[in-house]
Amino acid sequence: MAKSLRSKWRRKMRAVKRERYGKKELDRLKKTLGIDDAPATSDINVEAEMSEVINFTTVEEIKKKRKEKQPDKDIMDQDTIDDIQKFNAKTLRNENGAYPVWVHPRKIRKCKKSKDKRKKKSNGKITKKSAK
Repeated sequence: MAKSLRSKWRRKMRAVKRERYGKKELDRLKKTLGIDDAPATSDINVEAEMSEVINFTTVEEIKKKRKEKQPDKDIMDQDTIDDIQKFNAKTLRNENGAYPVWVHPRKIRKCKKSKDKRKKKSNGKITKKSAK
């Protein structure tokens, strides 16, 4: 098959873009790797700036912070504990029989349909014991 004018034009334009953006991309990659063509004075400035930003902490300080945070996790509002206990994960309902807001209506219909099937199956089925 012959090459169309459109494909030739696209190839040409891609080559132009590659050439134009190549320099920017190279600079961006060098920057991410930390390779600088500039003199070494910039490294000293970067280290000075980083020392201002970085906070050094010891192991003891970290452990103290963890101990302070742990009681907050243990103490929860009574309301949140009640909400957690009221929700049934199997039926996706709370104690009042209502579905949570985040359950999709399609999922609710599906659950109801399967519940009806189970109910019909258990009521209409004749077992061996009842037949005797």
